[in-house]
Amino acid sequence: MFKTLAYSLLLVGFFYSNLAEAQVAKQKVPEKTRILFLLDASGSMLAPWEKGLRMNVAKEILSDLVDSLRINPKVELALRVYGHQYHRDKQNCEDTRLEIPFGVGNHDAMIKRIAVLRPQGTTPLAFSLEKAANDFPSDPNARNIIIIITDGIESCDGDPCAVSLALQKKRIFLRPFVIGLGMDRQYEEQFACLGQFFEAKDVRSFQRVLNKALGQTLGKTSVSVNLQDHEGQATEKDVNISFINSFTGEAQYDFVHYRYPSGQADSVEIDGVLSYHLQVNTIPPVRVANVNIIPGRHNEISVKAPQGWLEVKQTNHTEYRKGVQVLLKNKKTGAIENIQWIPDKIKYLAGTYEVEALTTPRIVFDEVEISPKQTTTLEIPAPGLLNINMAVTGIGSVYEIAPDGRQRWILNLDENLRLQSIPIQPGQYKIVFRAHKALGSKFTEIQNVNITSGATVNIKLF
Repeated sequence: MFKTLAYSLLLVGFFYSNLAEAQVAKQKVPEKTRILFLLDASGSMLAPWEKGLRMNVAKEILSDLVDSLRINPKVELALRVYGHQYHRDKQNCEDTRLEIPFGVGNHDAMIKRIAVLRPQGTTPLAFSLEKAANDFPSDPNARNIIIIITDGIESCDGDPCAVSLALQKKRIFLRPFVIGLGMDRQYEEQFACLGQFFEAKDVRSFQRVLNKALGQTLGKTSVSVNLQDHEGQATEKDVNISFINSFTGEAQYDFVHYRYPSGQADSVEIDGVLSYHLQVNTIPPVRVANVNIIPGRHNEISVKAPQGWLEVKQTNHTEYRKGVQVLLKNKKTGAIENIQWIPDKIKYLAGTYEVEALTTPRIVFDEVEISPKQTTTLEIPAPGLLNINMAVTGIGSVYEIAPDGRQRWILNLDENLRLQSIPIQPGQYKIVFRAHKALGSKFTEIQNVNITSGATVNIKLF
């Protein structure tokens, strides 16, 4: 059965080669796969299981699997065992050994070694994972896979989850497969942080889940992402989409989405061993947690990501020496989603936002609706120019005067300059000023000024 499966998986890859594609894919799943079997040989593996012992069943089925993989030249195997060198009375928490290292044509050696293994020790799973980091040859063109076969949890106070996460972040190996033999369902949660857990209640289910792990490892997995507009049609495109490793939180793949002239989204190959969050990097992004991807086949994923444009216009915006920034804010949280400059036109996820233009004073648009496939245009009045000429330097501020007479601080004058030129939005303002050499607050000077668009107002102080 395993031979048939391995041969079928070898043939599947031919169906995913795009003969019409002349360019070379920049992000590819490596063709070579290295599989390290991490086998539990602790004393508990001597427990009866159906008509035999757990260890004997594991040895027989694992040997058959190793034998079936001879026909696949792109797969290399290795075997690490723990709990087999010292009796459990010694509680040796470093009882692990790489029995068969990676190599070409080592199948017979592995089968012979599996045959003579005798369970007796404890379960140093975390320590074994740490040592497994050195079992894989350094090769960026290979995928490193670990398949753990065990009937119990860590018994040496190690933290297999922390070790697994650290090694995955270092890209030593991908998320491990954990096959639990005759274990209670309660252990699934404890192993979920370590890797993908499969429960094998009996011999038949063990063979089936080992088969499944192999299928996910060697089967080709491809994905098409349909970016839907507000009407549910897959018309959006040209957006970076990220496949985030849901275990490590790191971006595993980044693709700039492409849609063929026919309207169909293109297909990309990803590693089916991992689980992902999908992030469509619109502004703001759309995130789909734990996206359902079935390994070993082509997957279609649809995500709503309707977009429109925001353009902010202002005549004479260049009067502001550094230009004018515009903040797009989340309406609910107030968080800044993006900063654009006048007169840029930027594409955003359709929705309602708060928009703040960093003019002097700032202008806030409280309810801005960005509609799908449309451009929302905001017009800001042209600034005027306020020239302040001071006979001497001093301390001063500019306040905006509201129609009801209330004032709002706008800016402080530069204490070291006697001549200042300030672009400022149309409105009523008040200047409050006291010279440095003035000997008392009573010498504070106040001037009111009216600013209109495009006009220059000259003020003399002191």
